[in-house]
Amino acid sequence: QVQLVESGGGLVQSGGSLRLSCTASGTSGNIFSINTMGWYRQAPGKQRELVATITSGGSTNYADSVKGRFTISRDNAENAVYLQMNSLKLEDTAVYYCNVDGRYYSGGYWFSLESWGQGTQVTVSS
Repeated sequence: QVQLVESGGGLVQSGGSLRLSCTASGTSGNIFSINTMGWYRQAPGKQRELVATITSGGSTNYADSVKGRFTISRDNAENAVYLQMNSLKLEDTAVYYCNVDGRYYSGGYWFSLESWGQGTQVTVSS
């Protein structure tokens, strides 16, 4: 259906910034249309949680813990989503996952799709 490739994670000091990127591409030449793109994160011993999402129309949603510090954006032409993370805190340390939903075209029909990236580690040090 759709493959996601993430980049931009790494080690940063508290108060620093990182920018995550995620690009979607169709597998087997499938035609696809993406609606919502987002970022989730999972810290050790914790459940995966929503960080931020953005619709194809540009509507955004943020977790309370990142409001005012993180900014999600997307490039519809490139099927890419970005997460600018500023004023990073120790508690932002986690594996960050890209997620998309939408639909793909196959055999004369449209099917719903959801895909996850492989995850990228973000570590904030004191």
